[in-house]
Amino acid sequence: MSQLRIAQVVPPIERVPPVGYGGTERIVDELIRELSRRGHEVTTFASGDSEIAGNHVVTIPRALRPAGLGDDPLPWMVATVRAVLELAARGEFDVIHSHLELMSVPLAAATPVPVIATFHGRMDHPALGRALAGTSARLVAISAHQASARPEMDWTVIHNGLSLDQSPFERRRDDALVFVGRVAPEKGIVEAIEVAQRVGRPLRIAAKIGTLRSEREYHEEIFLPALRAAGEDVTFLGELDGSARDELVAKSYATLMPGAWPEPFGLVAIESLACGTPVIARRVGALPEIVREGVDGFFGDDVQHLASLVERADGLDREAIRASVIDRFSAVRMTDGYETLMHRVAGPRAVTTGDRGPRATQARRRPPILVPLEPPAPIAPVVMGADGPAVARPL
Repeated sequence: MSQLRIAQVVPPIERVPPVGYGGTERIVDELIRELSRRGHEVTTFASGDSEIAGNHVVTIPRALRPAGLGDDPLPWMVATVRAVLELAARGEFDVIHSHLELMSVPLAAATPVPVIATFHGRMDHPALGRALAGTSARLVAISAHQASARPEMDWTVIHNGLSLDQSPFERRRDDALVFVGRVAPEKGIVEAIEVAQRVGRPLRIAAKIGTLRSEREYHEEIFLPALRAAGEDVTFLGELDGSARDELVAKSYATLMPGAWPEPFGLVAIESLACGTPVIARRVGALPEIVREGVDGFFGDDVQHLASLVERADGLDREAIRASVIDRFSAVRMTDGYETLMHRVAGPRAVTTGDRGPRATQARRRPPILVPLEPPAPIAPVVMGADGPAVARPL
């Protein structure tokens, strides 16, 4: 199979991979590593604090959310698009894979290089139909449910995948329930507290507090009062790194996902199942594409219904849950889908393996490229060098 020069374009909001919360960035990290392992030359546009396997274009020194600059990412998104276009104009890429949501549309319009645009968020905004109409980008949805919000568009559905085979598995578990996610109303974090209280089980919460004003207000005015009222049976652990989060899930009785928000995918679900931990959730979004009811967990309609299902999780086969999800949602299977699509859209741009030498050693490593920016306030102008990005020393 031919090898490709691939640009992976990541929003400058979280590092790659994220230390804690960050679904899009975890998926991109898996893709970068697996595509590079297969011999493709991958160049990733991401924040400078990212740890990239392959070529790295630094679009901002530090990711916006950790730097406290998350309220207005648009200027940085535009700067990212410009950096991609500068290198694309030099003939550096056979295909561009963008994760910039709607910014992928003007990116595709401004370059002859084929653009694959993966959408990681909701697609039911009323203006999205007009925004996507006529785009040259090849659109990818991460679930059939996500794509169904825009049936008029030509979607390729590729489920997210992770390297799940190293997820911890505990045969002896405690009685506690666990919630992983964001402190946000759509995630159902307060409802998780209510479910735990109804069934008389402890609840451990590993959740990120957002930087948006609305998220901070919800944390202060809604979540904290509910947490205080619940007493010592509910423990808020904040945002955990990946290994600590997995260990927490692995020892828990079940994972609660009571949010009414239509999940475009639901990485929390596959991570929980990879630990053999059943999921108790609302039947929303893509979750029915992941959780097999009565096998991996159960779906309820409201807090009362969810609470009535919790004890049934004790009868599920946790080893079978783990084995199935590791196969169904692996990073290898996800990369297979993207690699096939990339070859399809790249067409004659692709160079055969024989033209570039042995597959295992083909990927040409270049030094990371630095867009010389200092982290300003969100409204500060973006300054780019007249001759393009400056070259930095290799990682």
